[in-house]
Amino acid sequence: MEIFDVVIVGAGAAGLFCAGVAGQNGLRIALLDHSPKVAEKIRISGGGRSNFTNTRVTADQFISDNPRFARSALQGYTPADFLELVKRHGIAYHEKHRGQLFCDHSAEDLIQMLLKECEAGGVLRWQGCSVQGVRTAENDDGQRFAIDTERGTIGSRALVIATGGLSIPQIGASDFGYRIARQFNIPMVATRPALVPLTFDEASWLPFASLSGLSLPVEIACGTKKNTTQFQEDLLFTHRGLSGPAVLQISSYWREGMPISINLAPHTDLARHLSDAKATSRKRLENTLAGIVPSRLAETWVARGPSLGHDWGRPANETSDRALGALAEQLRHWELTPNGTAGYRKAEVTAGGVSTRSLSSQTMESSQPGLYFIGEVMDVTGWLGGYNFQWAWSSGFACAKALAAKLH
Repeated sequence: MEIFDVVIVGAGAAGLFCAGVAGQNGLRIALLDHSPKVAEKIRISGGGRSNFTNTRVTADQFISDNPRFARSALQGYTPADFLELVKRHGIAYHEKHRGQLFCDHSAEDLIQMLLKECEAGGVLRWQGCSVQGVRTAENDDGQRFAIDTERGTIGSRALVIATGGLSIPQIGASDFGYRIARQFNIPMVATRPALVPLTFDEASWLPFASLSGLSLPVEIACGTKKNTTQFQEDLLFTHRGLSGPAVLQISSYWREGMPISINLAPHTDLARHLSDAKATSRKRLENTLAGIVPSRLAETWVARGPSLGHDWGRPANETSDRALGALAEQLRHWELTPNGTAGYRKAEVTAGGVSTRSLSSQTMESSQPGLYFIGEVMDVTGWLGGYNFQWAWSSGFACAKALAAKLH
């Protein structure tokens, strides 16, 4: 049986990067993946241009039951460090929005960069090779694990799980990493879809279904009075509910039964605007609103008036102060409760996973000696906008350097 220093399972962002760094630090690496294609999540991300990091990354933009865990790795390998690698490979990139960095041409440039880094480290890659089981197998050669694959059994001194979560099963997501954690009695944090559209029951959503395709900037929030999370991003109406960056961001904090609150005109003092319109305008209220929010949205809100006990179909100067105040409040503080999410098929990442309380924040090694977890498989979930890829780079780098120091 051939024995490697490290076997890495999962050839996504974290696995590829960790393999390249570890290989270039003198370790003999085997990288296995059940899919014949590597890094599909990189390939489809950012509209095919991959939002590969964010210049504004801090540990505060990551969710975990152990919130301080990510800090060490993120400080140890920063967006600037990864950007240096991107520049070294001559990949053109640009900043699109709030620190989000994208490839100018294609995400394929980034994948080829990672593959070249693996080649430079002499990494053996078995793709289209599923792992059927993992066993402990300590011997005098320092071997700790035997990995049974469809191509045969190989041994390793250390095993790294980089298999990701359950999001986007259509490109090969699986629960393999979670099964390995359970096998070695490593605690789990319950998983759920994150960075995902929110849905509503058909009857309650009927008044808004006609707004499908409409997008506008909003302020969105959820939580308790003592602990509220909010974002200012674009909202997108869909046939089944809400999507767009604002909703994807808040979805990571949303829990079943929790209402969300949306300010549909965050940059306007609506109460004052409507009051001024009453004093100076004979326009219908719908037309007055259309100067602030999209006309389809204005039409929908005015049509909701009778069901809420208000007549918003009049000109502004004929509408009561009470009705105007209620309209301003509705648009400023639209509260609604989703009945669920669009699920893992539409989720960009998986929240929860392998508990970081059983992992070293310096090395990513678990309570099972020689077993490491990196990337999305663990309970660390970043914001939308390149944060989760940066976690792949940072956790992969921390793991690779720790392995090189330990196994040499």
